[in-house]
Amino acid sequence: MAEKRDYYEVLGVSKGASEDEIKKAFRRQAKKYHPDLNPGDKEAEEKFKEVNEAYEVLSDKEKRGRYDRFGFAGVDPNYGAGSTAYGGSPFGQDIDIGDIFNMFNSSFGGFGGFGGRSARSQNAPRRGSDVEASLTISFEEAAKGCKKEVVYKNVETCKECNGTGASEGTKLKTCPDCGGTGQVTVSKRTAWGTIQTSQTCEKCRGKGKVIEKPCPKCAGVGRTRSSRTVTVTVPAGISQDQILNIGGHGNSGYNGGPAGDLHVYINVKKHDIFERKGDDVWCEIPLTFAQAALGHEVVVPTLDGKSSYMVHAGTQPGDIFKLKGKGIQHLNARGRGDQYVRVTIEVPKNLTAEQKKILQQFEESCGASNYQKQSSFFDKVKKLFKD
Repeated sequence: MAEKRDYYEVLGVSKGASEDEIKKAFRRQAKKYHPDLNPGDKEAEEKFKEVNEAYEVLSDKEKRGRYDRFGFAGVDPNYGAGSTAYGGSPFGQDIDIGDIFNMFNSSFGGFGGFGGRSARSQNAPRRGSDVEASLTISFEEAAKGCKKEVVYKNVETCKECNGTGASEGTKLKTCPDCGGTGQVTVSKRTAWGTIQTSQTCEKCRGKGKVIEKPCPKCAGVGRTRSSRTVTVTVPAGISQDQILNIGGHGNSGYNGGPAGDLHVYINVKKHDIFERKGDDVWCEIPLTFAQAALGHEVVVPTLDGKSSYMVHAGTQPGDIFKLKGKGIQHLNARGRGDQYVRVTIEVPKNLTAEQKKILQQFEESCGASNYQKQSSFFDKVKKLFKD
């Protein structure tokens, strides 16, 4: 395990990070290295697995506590939760701060739960942790809704041993070290003398039971990592970075507890023509000078197909017209937004000599009265620089 990176380093957070900070960091890293966004990139795939492993531990309060205290040994099933990695102490090298809390628990009746878990609490049903995945959809699919398959990784109860961790035909035995209580009494030498403390049994890790012959499929862990596919219904009107919650599709629970949830983060592809603003759709349509000046019937692309619109004579660059009800479906509500179309005027290039002559004649025939904006602008300029 020496080659593993610290889980906090993997997610890029400090050791004192809050649950919300850890979740945001996971989202950021998972999106960065997700296989869907890095097809064929083996390094990104490994990084994605590393990020998932770190989040699985740090998002679980109990696992995070064991990791903070014992490092990888506290969350690796091949090591006992009680592996020694104690720091220095003014009371001697054999004591850590948790032992001092445990000492007061056993000697003075407890201080609100500093002691280790009993075998009963270890074996109580517990909900599984949530998992996350991302889904990329098109602009149209986000606007109208769709059904999509999402492939993701989760941890499931081992089907071969039904989560016991024991090989088929064998049973769990009462732990010989703790007699099934999940706790052992240990004598400690302290500054106050020898004191007996109660701590989690290292042999059974507080469960009170031990495995004689581990299940070959899960190596005695009782859980296996697998790839799952679920069909999700994406509602019409969903937008970038919104989350779909799929209940019961996360990691399996412990001891018969319910499974966690699957959180699906939505990525919406950019569209070549449309831009979304709230539930409204915007686009631009280029017109020729003649079309804008004389008026013209244009074909406008919409989410429902082609739509005709008569542009009035004298349309100016930047003018906007609205197609009511042609926008995006309101999320989980009735009605739709509108579509707004902004007009741009395309100036012709590479004119021939004859075309330039005709255009010059046209310009001279128009006169200043046809260019009110230009006349108004230069009047203001004259006033600005008037002596």
